[in-house]
Amino acid sequence: MLKRLALAAGLLALWPALLHAHHGWGSYDAKNPITVTGKILTSVYENPHATITVQGADKVWTVTLAPTSRMRNRGALPELVAVGTEISAYGYPSTADPGEMRAERITAGGKTIEMR
Repeated sequence: MLKRLALAAGLLALWPALLHAHHGWGSYDAKNPITVTGKILTSVYENPHATITVQGADKVWTVTLAPTSRMRNRGALPELVAVGTEISAYGYPSTADPGEMRAERITAGGKTIEMR
């Protein structure tokens, strides 16, 4: 019984850190979707989410994509989001970082891939 209580207390103490580790999607403005189109400047194809930076018409955008397993399952291999590729990303701007967005779908190389 004491071991269970100690385990429960330990998990409860870690809960805030676990919530912070995976940010969730509440900090994106789903009421005002945007499309960013341009060349990919940087590409990081790793978990928890692939991330690219895109030279948009107005500024450089950080675009958060899906986890790599989902991207692979949907045909979005690393080559699709390679540096220099022209891409269009549709999604939601961050309410915390004016230069960041979460992509719902991307179009590159003639392919449209759903991220969610």
